[in-house]
Amino acid sequence: MALARITILISGRGSNMAAVIDAAATGRIEGAVTHVISNRADAGGLAYARQHGIATSVVDHRAHPSRDAFDAALAEAIDRGEPDLVVLAGFMRILGADFVNRYEGRMLNIHPSLLPAYPGTQTHRRVLEDHGQRHGCTVHFVTPDVDGGPIVAQAEVRVFPDDDVATLAARVLEQEHRLLPEVVGWFCDGRLRLDAGRVCIDDMVK
Repeated sequence: MALARITILISGRGSNMAAVIDAAATGRIEGAVTHVISNRADAGGLAYARQHGIATSVVDHRAHPSRDAFDAALAEAIDRGEPDLVVLAGFMRILGADFVNRYEGRMLNIHPSLLPAYPGTQTHRRVLEDHGQRHGCTVHFVTPDVDGGPIVAQAEVRVFPDDDVATLAARVLEQEHRLLPEVVGWFCDGRLRLDAGRVCIDDMVK
């Protein structure tokens, strides 16, 4: 049985991307990262992907006159790799509904909060400002509702009184690096699917 082909979208250093690449390289998931795409040519994660022999592409959002034009160029780049799964790993662009629907049921995102709490950006700062006691990360299927797609799995961390943004972010990131490869593995071995908007893992429906 052929390994599932994974395309990862990044905008920066790509530490979650690296976690998935490492999991695939060591056989912890039944998949192979075959393409990494960034909207920024200076994204640090591109170098890591190239060092591991993975094809890379840049689709610069600034080179396109509209979101629709960017989405079309990005979809063309993704489709060249013929992926079974698309993973958003720190990809900092909002994608249009037509684009998202094109990959329905085979596009996952990692978000640094316990959704539905704190969608969007600056999640660690917002939790601290609200004096929250719990925080974490979420892997979810991507839908046109930004950060609102069906939740697959979450990992929680405590918020300590002496936390600042950096310490809290580091603790959440450690959980992201564990959770994302685990969920990608579920998808690649056929355990995870989206059925009429419901997350199904094995014989369980969330």
